[in-house]
Amino acid sequence: MLVEIGKYAVLEVVKMVDFGVYLDGGPYGEILLPNNNVPSGTEVNDDLEVFIYCDSEDRIIATTLHPKVIVGDFAALEVVAVTEFGAFLDWGIPTKHLLLPFREQREKVQKGEKVVVYVYFDDKSERIVATAKFGKFLPKVKPTYEEGQEVNGLVVRKTPLGYLILIEKTHLGMVFYNETFKPLRPGQAITAFIKQIREDNKIDLSLQKQGKERRLDAAEVILKSIRLHDGFLPLTDKS
Repeated sequence: MLVEIGKYAVLEVVKMVDFGVYLDGGPYGEILLPNNNVPSGTEVNDDLEVFIYCDSEDRIIATTLHPKVIVGDFAALEVVAVTEFGAFLDWGIPTKHLLLPFREQREKVQKGEKVVVYVYFDDKSERIVATAKFGKFLPKVKPTYEEGQEVNGLVVRKTPLGYLILIEKTHLGMVFYNETFKPLRPGQAITAFIKQIREDNKIDLSLQKQGKERRLDAAEVILKSIRLHDGFLPLTDKS
């Protein structure tokens, strides 16, 4: 039985009590699933898919809620509080926010802003934590994208040159300011296009298709607008 803190598992119900049910947690013993998370009609010997995490008292506990991110993955999460211990992020579990320690912040974050983080289990503190210094967690693989390829990205932060983008949760790329037509926000999900991969494997991105495809898209927008206006657009040379 594979049970990992910060991930999903399918566990068998072994005991029912007034305040919930206990699940067979393998090496972790019996794990509590509180009453407010127990599906209606649950019986002993039933298998339940649950998320395993540590509660506010660092006890291993289960929930049927689906967090916004699990251990080993990236996400853009909102800062809900800043304390002496670090920032706490909303990861979809109301009773236990996710800690982003000060040492794991590239710069101090503020309540209400979004930050792109990687989530991991810290063996030293035995807690699930987030880090904004996630470069070491990116796969050490050479980018194989093709020029013009459409990719999904998360805006990480502004730099002196442009916006740093997390591409497909695998590589980092840059959208230079001269390639943007509106400001981007940290944590914003975007669609971008591979502009070029440099000799040092750094990736340049564009927010628009390049070359002929870009011109064809623009032509289609113009034709659609003409059709919507009965074949006439009130434009002149100055337009």
